[in-house]
Formats: sequence, C-alpha cells, structure tokens
Amino acid sequence: MFDKCEWFISNRWWQRVLSLFVTYHLSLIASFAQFNTDRLVTIGRAALYYEDYVLSMQYFNQVIAAKPYMYEPWYYRAVAKYYLDDYVGAERDCTEAIDRNPFVVGIYELRGLCRIQQKNYTEAIDDYNRALRYAPESINLWHNRALCRLQQKDYEGALVELDTMSLRWSKNARIPAMKADAYLQQKDTTKAIAALEKSIELDAYDGNVWAQRAVISLARSEWKEGEEALDKAIHLLPKIAGLYINRALARFNQSNLRGAMADYDTALDFDPNNFLGHYNRGLLRAQVGDDNRAITDFDFVLKLEPDNLMALYNRALLLENTGNPRAAIRDYSKVIEQYPNFWTGLHQRAQCYRKLGLTKQAEQDEFRILKAQIDKRFGHQPRLSKKQMRKRSDEDIEKYNQLAVADEEEMRQEYQSEWRGRVQNRRVGMDYQPMYVLSTERQQSAVKNYVAYDRQVDSLNRILPADRQLYIVCGKSSISDPTPWLRNDSTSAVACWMEAICQAQQDDGDIPLRTANLLENLNKAVERAPGNPYLYYNRAYAHVQCMEYEQAIADYGRAIELDPNLAEAWYNRGLARMALKQQAEAVNDLSKAGELGLYTAYSIIKRNRK
Repeated sequence: MFDKCEWFISNRWWQRVLSLFVTYHLSLIASFAQFNTDRLVTIGRAALYYEDYVLSMQYFNQVIAAKPYMYEPWYYRAVAKYYLDDYVGAERDCTEAIDRNPFVVGIYELRGLCRIQQKNYTEAIDDYNRALRYAPESINLWHNRALCRLQQKDYEGALVELDTMSLRWSKNARIPAMKADAYLQQKDTTKAIAALEKSIELDAYDGNVWAQRAVISLARSEWKEGEEALDKAIHLLPKIAGLYINRALARFNQSNLRGAMADYDTALDFDPNNFLGHYNRGLLRAQVGDDNRAITDFDFVLKLEPDNLMALYNRALLLENTGNPRAAIRDYSKVIEQYPNFWTGLHQRAQCYRKLGLTKQAEQDEFRILKAQIDKRFGHQPRLSKKQMRKRSDEDIEKYNQLAVADEEEMRQEYQSEWRGRVQNRRVGMDYQPMYVLSTERQQSAVKNYVAYDRQVDSLNRILPADRQLYIVCGKSSISDPTPWLRNDSTSAVACWMEAICQAQQDDGDIPLRTANLLENLNKAVERAPGNPYLYYNRAYAHVQCMEYEQAIADYGRAIELDPNLAEAWYNRGLARMALKQQAEAVNDLSKAGELGLYTAYSIIKRNRK
C-alpha cells in the first residue's frame, strides 16, 4: 500500500491530473462565490427599488464581508442609508466606494448630497468639481454646485455660474429661478421678479417658481397677487403644507376668515405637527368664538414648545373665557414670571382671582397695575390685526394676538435627487434596548441576521435536555427560577448572569436596591467571563439606569470591541452619548446600529438632526 501511494505521489502524469482536478474545483468554487455575491448585489438592488432599505443593507453587508474590495456594495449601501436620512453613514460608505473606484460619477454626486444635508457645502462643491471632470455636461452637477454657492451666500459666484449654465441650457426654467433666489438674497426684488417671469415663460408648470413669486408678493403686502400665485402653486404641488399656510395669511389679510381657516385645516392634514398651522388656527378660532377648539390647538403647540409664552397667554385667555379660571391662573403666572411688567396679563390674572374669591391676590395684582399708572384700556383683548404680523422668533409678549409667520421664507430650491427615507419617519421612543438574557425561546428578526452566541452557554446546553436548551436573546427572559439549569454549576458566569436577570425582573418596588444587586451580580459574571460581550452590555444598561453615562459608554465600548456586530450596543451607546450632548459621536453609533439592522435608530438620527 505504501509503495502504491509513493508511486502516485512521484508519478508526473498523476501529479498533472491532480493539479488539473484541484484547479478545476477551485475555479468552480470561485465562480460559485462570484455568482453568490453578484446575486446578493442584484437582490439588494431589487430591495432598494421596492424601498426595503433596511433589508437591502443586510444583503450589501454580506457582500462587503465576503468581498470588501468591491465598490458596488459600498455604494448601494450608501444609497440605502441616504434614503433613511443617515447622511453621516452614507457619506462614510461613499468614501469607501470612491477609495475602491474613483471614476464613478454617481458616487461623488451622492456624497455631495450627503454633505449638503450636513451643511458641509465646501466639501460638497469639491465633490461636484471632481465629478464634473468626468461628466462636464451633467446639468444636475452644475445645478447642485450652484445651489451650494447660494447656501454659502456666495451670490456673485453663484450668479456667474448660473450665467454659464444659461448659455449651455438656455431653455432650462430652473436656472432663472435660481437667479431669482440669488437676487432676493441681495434684496434686489426687481431683478428677482424679472428672473421669475423668465422662468414662468419657459415653464409655467413649476409649482416652486409660483411659490417664489408668491413670497415676493406677500412680502410687499400684495395679498391678492400673492393668493393668485399660491393658487397656481397649490394646483401644481397640492401636498405642500407651507403653501396652504402662506395662502391662509393672504386670505386672512383680505378678510376671508373662512378661506384662511380651510387652508390651515388642509395644511395640518398634510403636516399634523406644523407649528404655525396650529398656532395661527388657534388665533383664528379664538377670533370667531370657537374657544374649545382653539384651546386644543394651543395645547398642541405647547406640546411642541412647552415654554412658548405667546401660546401660554393665548390659552390662558381661552381658559378664562371657557370658565376655567384656575387653569388660566396657572398659565398667566408662567407668563408673568417671565414678564413681570406685562400689565395686561396682571389684569387678566386679577380678574381670575376675583372669580375664585381670592381677593387678596387680586388686589396685589391690581396694585402693581395702578402703581404703573396703567391705562383703563388694558385688560380688553383687541381683535386680530390685519396690518401686523410677528416673526415666529419675536418674543414680544405684547404681540400675543398677532399671526405668526416664518422667520425667513426659504425658497424651495431642490437638489436634483429623489432619494428620500421611509422607516425614519416612524415615531419611536428614546428607550434603550433591553438587556441580553437567557431564555428557552428563540429570537428572530426579519432584517437582523445576528445570532447571539457564548461558549459557556453552549457548553451548558450540551448537558441539558432538549426542552431546557438556553438561547441568548435581547428582551425579556422566560425563566423565573434558574435552579433547574444551575444544578450542575452554580458558580459559573452563566449562573451569575441568570441570577442577575431573575433578580432584575422581580417587581419588589425597591428599584435602587434591585439595580445595586444587578450590578453586583454582573460584576461577578464579568470577572468570571471577561470575554463575554453580553455581560458588559448588561452592566452598561445597569449604569444607564443609575444615569452613570460615562461608565455605560465604557462598557458598551468593551462589548463592541468583543463583538462589533452587536447592534444593540451601538444603539444604546448612541443614546448614552446623546444624553451627554456628544451629538456627532451619537449619530455615528446610531448609524452603525441601523446598518446592522436595528432600523429604529434612523428615526432618532432624523429627530436629532432636526
């Protein structure tokens, strides 16, 4: 037998056959791997097309893990992140893609858009400069670069660039519209109007241009012309809440209260959280005597901005009118605390005190008014003024009865891209992800491929019966008594882990003591298993409960070092950093959590950005 083996090894013909055999199978494996990664990219792109952005990232993650030198998965994952409003993560992936292939124009264009969203216009311009070397006739690149210059307030530079664009694309209606924006910023309304007229002449079906024209009319108090322009803008862009807000202002100033109210209603249908819509509709409702629904509007405003004194004072007046003087006094007092010389507010509070029989308090307020020699007219609520409006940021309490307008009307110049997000628009809480626990039930996710594993838990499962197998899950444990699992070893890290979780789940009302016991048991577990990331993660969670954010960040960091795919650790560290006002670091962590499949991170990134 040995001789035969020796012959096979020494025989040149057999060596050649063996070499061909190995080469053939290796090529089969290589082609199969190539087929797999190509197929994963194709599936990921299909998921992108159907707006399954979080799921698409999981496919691109697999390709990146297998072939990190390919630029496509980095680029497409950047697209998915951009859709999800994760501009930091998208920019980072674009950079990785450019490092692998610096000749793809689309990557520079996308990275430029990411930088624009972060108000990093200088570097965005650099990206467009580089992209234009390879695609000098791309109007989108010229368009976006000009808008960046406008955002940088480089109006002369923008106008020079727009003049060049006018020569190349003389029939493009957006170019004179952008010129109009530059002229408006330079306070040259005459040239702005001429440019807008040119834009309308080229394309009368661009709602943004009509909206720009309306802004100029409203600024000049040309209410009828403004309304007509807004009618055309709304016809072309029927779902933009701001257009209805502006038209309501034009209608109000033409004494069309019913039309103004209808516009505020429609605006709030499209944008239920619109501050100006609720605030101004509340004033209009108060004007027509619809006090209870006006209170509802101001309640909503105060949920958005609890310290808004204008809204507080208006709600106080309405509460007084509807027979709730105690609540009115509460709101009046908060306003007077900030504006102690607001005589109208003092007079109104004094009236409420008298209604409740609190004569002493009423006389104190009235004495303060008399001491200032207040006019008898104070105390009567004047009607809404059609001639006066206040900027939203104007905090002069005497203007409490004036409609609010935006501080600065921004032109709706749009960058040439339709990329937008989906899941980030869902409302989520700021709750930390729960601890990792041991359970008899598996945990599955439609988008997360992560499987939690620990060597000691695996060793324990080998000696446990099938109906007592343990799984590591992020959530609530189904184990209330660890005794049946710990008969073999009650001193291991797993034992401390289970004991800590069981104690933490007890509802004994003594939260500080329960947290202290949890930390004690987790410290023991970490000492016995310093390579277990879930123990550091859980200890970090316990530190968070004590508001010890620095210690929590350190433990989450250690968990991430041990297992970089632990999405919950990235997520929670992001929230902890947010609590310490470390915004940039927090967004980076949340971006990574979202990349790993914890898509609720994108809602928090978007909220933080706003």
